[in-house]
Amino acid sequence: MNYASASRRSVNRSASFGGIFDFSRLTSELQDLERQTAQPDFWSNTQNAARVNRNKSSLEREIRRWADIERQNGDLSALLQLAEESEDAELVRELEAALKQFEQSVGQLRIELLLSGEHDISNALVAIHPGAGGTESQDWAQMLMRMYIRWAERRGYKVAALDLQAGEGAGIKSATLSITGPYAYGYLKAEAGVHRLVRISPFDANKRRHTSFASVFVYPELDDDTDIAIDEKDLRIDTFRSGGAGGQNVNKVETAIRITHIPTNLVAQCQNERSQLQNRMGAMKILKAKLFELEEQKKQEKFNAIVGEKKGISWGSQIRSYVFQPYQMVKDLRTGVEVGQVDAVMDGGIDQFIEAFLKKQLGGQGNSQPSAVSSNEED
Repeated sequence: MNYASASRRSVNRSASFGGIFDFSRLTSELQDLERQTAQPDFWSNTQNAARVNRNKSSLEREIRRWADIERQNGDLSALLQLAEESEDAELVRELEAALKQFEQSVGQLRIELLLSGEHDISNALVAIHPGAGGTESQDWAQMLMRMYIRWAERRGYKVAALDLQAGEGAGIKSATLSITGPYAYGYLKAEAGVHRLVRISPFDANKRRHTSFASVFVYPELDDDTDIAIDEKDLRIDTFRSGGAGGQNVNKVETAIRITHIPTNLVAQCQNERSQLQNRMGAMKILKAKLFELEEQKKQEKFNAIVGEKKGISWGSQIRSYVFQPYQMVKDLRTGVEVGQVDAVMDGGIDQFIEAFLKKQLGGQGNSQPSAVSSNEED
């Protein structure tokens, strides 16, 4: 039975893959953290307690993942033995389906092993901004926002809009999404940069082809104990009324918050929560993430200066092109990965681009992200 023999080789390879991990070490670390949480004064230092609980949850998740891989591997081995002994066609089909699912689980785990950055396991903040060009680029920004929401939903992540400004005619002027789930930032950092759209515009009565751009920024959602110092005197806080669709949706109270960090001129705003306090907390979360990213960029620039890296980043640093007409293709310009199913990509099917980027990054490109700059043009 050729397929069963091939399956045996796949199962054996996957089984050896798990052998490189030290379960006793992980279990020992978890037990140590559990002892810490059991101490009477554990919550006397809330920042340390929060850090310990995060590490504990991460270890528990990792142990569960590997235990599940081991369980699936055992089930596959038993099913494989039955299929080889009985030569039952139905068992072979069942084995094929189980092996496909198992390989997907192992494949996802392999990708997560590439996410070794300090904040890769964190939740993500995704900011989307259209380029110049009015309705056309604003519609493109909204299409990208929907793509990321669908991607997150497929993974079981939670999505919340911290800030969403609708365009006058269609689309959005800007959006900031909070995407909550393990490794959300690690995956989505691959999406930071300029995204280019080519299509026949639905807003052009002459049916001309337009090229539009939108920029995507991705930040890790930082924990409260992350060492990012923000002096209150460096902040300018403005309140305004949240936007809405009109009628009963118009907010009559100034609950929306805009915070400007004066030394860096970084701006963060949040307007989608009901209370001013909630919006302030959301805006501070965004500002903290932006300040962290700024510090990381400074470190990267300093490192590049030391090692003599001459690579520059221009305004036209598109990372991906989405062509709707005259043909259909989505191509990642960093990795060369391209697919012809545009609708599937726009429905959240971006994993192949993310995985290719992460694998290439592992080959020596560091943890830096592409820059995200907005522009728009018409052919």
